[in-house]
Amino acid sequence: MKKTSTKIRVRYGETDQMGVVYYGNYAQYLEQGRTEWLRELGFSYKWMEAHDIHLPVTELHIQYKLPARYDDLIQVTTTLRNIPTAKIEFDYEIFNEEGELLVTASTTLVFVDSLTQKIRRAPNYLLEKLKV
Repeated sequence: MKKTSTKIRVRYGETDQMGVVYYGNYAQYLEQGRTEWLRELGFSYKWMEAHDIHLPVTELHIQYKLPARYDDLIQVTTTLRNIPTAKIEFDYEIFNEEGELLVTASTTLVFVDSLTQKIRRAPNYLLEKLKV
């Protein structure tokens, strides 16, 4: 399935007093990976929202293996798990500059029509891009 890689520099404000990334900030790194995954397909969250699609997260699973630290350049690898239906699932790996695996994670999001607030199937424009 489609995979992307996003590099992110850990900022001071994302760490605790020990200089270690606060665990809750990893969800933001995953979001950035997803955002860039979509952007590489030619879409953005902003564009999809303008076309009446919202993508709320319904599941998030994270396994912490090693800490990321202040000023580390981390790499978020985002992989589409399968062809989307009414939901879209991603797997993630986060590595440090030395190539050490820091985190594995997965998320599930659902497609919601912003006008009706009902779950809907993945939009055709997304599915067409994934066929390429």
